[in-house]
Amino acid sequence: MITAALAWSPRVTPRHNLPQQSLLLLRLTAQRWVPNAVSFRLYSSSSSDNNHKKRVVFLGTPEVAATTLRSIHEDSIKEGSCYDLVGVVTQPPKARGRKKDKLEPSPVALVAEELGIPAMWPVKANDKEFLDNLESEVKPDLCITAAYGQYLPKRFLATPTFGTANIHPSLLPRWRGASPVQRALEAGDQPLGVTVLFTVSKMDAGPIIAQKEEHVDENDTATNLLPHLFSIGTDCLLEAMPKLLSGEITMETAKEQDEDAVVNADMIASSEAELQVWEMSAKACHDRLRGFSMWPGVFIYVQVIGEDGESVGNPFKMKIHETRVIPEPQDPTNVIALGPTKKDGLRLVCGDGSVLEMLRVQPAGKKAMDAKSFVNGYPKKTIQWVKPEPASD
Repeated sequence: MITAALAWSPRVTPRHNLPQQSLLLLRLTAQRWVPNAVSFRLYSSSSSDNNHKKRVVFLGTPEVAATTLRSIHEDSIKEGSCYDLVGVVTQPPKARGRKKDKLEPSPVALVAEELGIPAMWPVKANDKEFLDNLESEVKPDLCITAAYGQYLPKRFLATPTFGTANIHPSLLPRWRGASPVQRALEAGDQPLGVTVLFTVSKMDAGPIIAQKEEHVDENDTATNLLPHLFSIGTDCLLEAMPKLLSGEITMETAKEQDEDAVVNADMIASSEAELQVWEMSAKACHDRLRGFSMWPGVFIYVQVIGEDGESVGNPFKMKIHETRVIPEPQDPTNVIALGPTKKDGLRLVCGDGSVLEMLRVQPAGKKAMDAKSFVNGYPKKTIQWVKPEPASD
């Protein structure tokens, strides 16, 4: 076993103050942090040379990828499996804590350690030492990626015999890019879906191995759909695995994508979180909340008006956690009020007259609350949504 330098220095955090994750790092290596560290564990390729099984390496980082890793591992140890899961590649540990002096491995790294799978965490996937070891020691027949988070260079893609397969949570070629589920929900797509495809140098542009549609509820959010779609994608991958590893499914036999149908899933910006209710419909607001549920969320600015018609304080930001669309339109108004029944939320009339009902809200500096609790905090007051003044030069 070759052990490379790890992002760790015992002078940074005393051992007795370490969380469980950092103790894991200490067990794996006693070496100090080298900024361009490749991995915490590299290994020989001899472990499965004698059983003639194909060699598979998994690349992923967040929790959804960790769940996929577990499923692939379970499949690999079944009787009659045609492959061994011989290694994992993930993002390096992140510095956490107020002083950024505690290292926290990725969810995939923690699962790899739990399952006893050798793991690497190159700072960049084009790191020469990492690629050298991949070629000469690991020798993968197939690589699998699921939310790994780094661009894979041509040298990496040329290494596995049968290529690299990727689980992508959209119906490609629609929503190529960083935020496919979020953008699909924001656009009000129905159905959504997941694609297993070969990885090529161009982002999410490789031939399609498998694809499955999934009809979703009008109130489903990215928070609950992302893991669900990755689970479906993992099942599709495992079903295709024997054909991938036998060479029956290849880059040449897989389905090419229609370049004329490409839609980009651009990375979400925090500036998109404000609902511009004066020009958006209630459905557009609702769908953006669904898509942005994990980050950055959505908000509006509101103003409290006293009984005398004068403003009470300044406008403040109010985050919105749960909404629904009321089918009956109303005359445009900027007044936000509770609906007529006890179960109703705060009803906001958008610029086109469509009605967005806010069920859970969070005023700036306070905890999230139901609509009635929010209104009870302002007795005999009127609440209005306001359009922020444009920033002065």
